Amino acid sequence: MKNIAFGQYYHGDSFLHRLDPRTKFLLAILYLVCSFLASGTISFALLLLSALVLILISRIPFRVIFGSIRAVLVIMLVVALFNVFGYRGTNLIFSVPIGNWSLNVYEEGLWRAGYTVVRILCMIIGTGIFMTYTTTPIALTDAIEQLFSFLSVFHVPVHDFAMILSIALRFIPSIIEETETIMAAQKSRGADYEGGGLIRRTKALIPVIIPLFASQFRRAYDLAVAMICRCYRGGKGKTRLRVLKFRFSDYLMLVLMVAFGAGLVLCNIYLGHIGYLMK
Repeated sequence: MKNIAFGQYYHGDSFLHRLDPRTKFLLAILYLVCSFLASGTISFALLLLSALVLILISRIPFRVIFGSIRAVLVIMLVVALFNVFGYRGTNLIFSVPIGNWSLNVYEEGLWRAGYTVVRILCMIIGTGIFMTYTTTPIALTDAIEQLFSFLSVFHVPVHDFAMILSIALRFIPSIIEETETIMAAQKSRGADYEGGGLIRRTKALIPVIIPLFASQFRRAYDLAVAMICRCYRGGKGKTRLRVLKFRFSDYLMLVLMVAFGAGLVLCNIYLGHIGYLMK
């Protein structure tokens, strides 16, 4: 559970670490768009290659990146199985009769499952690298606040929303660690979270959820009191130690990401006949 990417910053001095946080926020959005633009074998191969390039540029160890992927392996497996057994194509591989119906596996379903897994994998890697691994929560808050500052004209509390997001990202690892502490304490008192069926194990989590909610409400109250004692007044009259400023490298990365998305579209148009298309 500690390997969840969101909220964990990996200290480093790579090219991506030095980018403006506003640039990385925009790059994360553009990369998500690019992941949905891929629809053919070649474009998905390029998407997977881009994720590997991001890992190399960020200089984050592979064990750290793939440690965060372990947390969603079950979800990826379920999604892949739904695509394999739920997609009806033309090239039937095998069929298993079960009562009055049959379980069919088509070749197109296998390709679709592979495409879906690659898309989810790249989305996790891309957003994790841009949003959290190379960007501190404070820098991300400043980036969101400045990017959406124009909404303040419509009396939208942009600073409050950015602060809420920053606090949420910051306390995700703390909540996970406290959950494990509570579960360890319950196990020492005889609690069993592994034995029995699914319903029994779900009921066993109730003694964990109640103290966890109580501790988080207490943590939120302590944080609010600390902010009041320090005369926190939102974004009014706020000054910044570090003034964000776009550089040539920021514009270059944005142009490269847009060009990458355009390249995926061109691959879908001119090279989509190679392999199977995602319908």
